[in-house]
Amino acid sequence: MTEILQTDRLILRTLTLDDATFIVELVNSPGWIKYIGYRNINTLEDARNYLNNGPLKSYVVYGFGLWAIVLKDEGIPIGMCGLIKRDGLEDADLGYAVLPAYEGQGYITEATRSALHYIFDTLKIKKVLAITNVDNAGSIRVLEKIGFQFLRYMTMPGEDKAVRLFEVVEMD
Repeated sequence: MTEILQTDRLILRTLTLDDATFIVELVNSPGWIKYIGYRNINTLEDARNYLNNGPLKSYVVYGFGLWAIVLKDEGIPIGMCGLIKRDGLEDADLGYAVLPAYEGQGYITEATRSALHYIFDTLKIKKVLAITNVDNAGSIRVLEKIGFQFLRYMTMPGEDKAVRLFEVVEMD
């Protein structure tokens, strides 16, 4: 596990196989299923496969990935955020999710704003995309708050529903 950054209330760190229980809970939460979709991750083995083939592989291949959002004082993971490289998008996009008990408390805004600074300043990435379900008002608000601009509606490869595409470009 590698710490990426700290905020007043949070630590962002790399995900590990020890996060499997947390992953099962997060990806089966109502908000995840409604806005991201059911991913057939129901067991610890499923979660470890997801981690190995998703975030852990991304760290090696791209030098970035999704990071655990951990409450600094309690040391427990409450969500994840970070960069994802997807087929169908030219640039990496910012993804994020939080457990239902921690929604509406500013954790995602705090985590994503700090993650963007890290992405621009440390990873030296100049442009970041984001996609969100067209009716996910909370996610749209977060993106607008942290500086993303709406570009257009689009449909991702293999999907049938349109999403909103946003971008933010580092200002020199």
